Amino acid sequence: MAQNREFVWRRLHSLLGVIPIGVFLIQHLVVNHFAAISEEAFNNAAHFMESLPFRIFLEVFIIYLPILFHAIYGIYIAFTAKNNTSRFGYFRNWMFKLQRWTGVITLIFIAWHVWETRIAAAFGAEVNFNMMADILASPFMFAFYVVGVLSAIFHFANGLWSFLVSWGITVSPRSQVIATYFSIGVFVIVSTIAIRALVAFI
Repeated sequence: MAQNREFVWRRLHSLLGVIPIGVFLIQHLVVNHFAAISEEAFNNAAHFMESLPFRIFLEVFIIYLPILFHAIYGIYIAFTAKNNTSRFGYFRNWMFKLQRWTGVITLIFIAWHVWETRIAAAFGAEVNFNMMADILASPFMFAFYVVGVLSAIFHFANGLWSFLVSWGITVSPRSQVIATYFSIGVFVIVSTIAIRALVAFI
């Protein structure tokens, strides 16, 4: 019974990592990428997102609660999983270990990012180009954001591979190899978008 329950929790954890969290990650980075066009373009995109109907409902039930569950159960997995990279130096075993590391880094980064932006907005600050430019003006914070954003993207892209396997979409060895290249491509493309956005703010 306990094994069946854990199986369901892990499947739910995997699903939420892709939908809605992964979808939100890409959407958030695409909005940020408007900064690479112009300050006005970013502010208009940010304002559009702020003015969505039922925004609070969407944020709570589509973003915050799924992230909270994914984070809590992810921590449980990270600290109970048995990594075997010391015995087996295979690529997938290292990806398994990196998935756990980047999950912890991403959690720390998200908590800080929410504090700097959403919590600040609740106290009257305006989430706009100038806010992000001020945050990223510090070389330390810029480096922190680069590490945090790349960790989040890796965690998502590599998690796609795990999702496809755990949900029985990629069963054969060949399909799993193709999925590996696909996840690498996702990481490279989305990372390029994210880094261009960060650089645009400075």
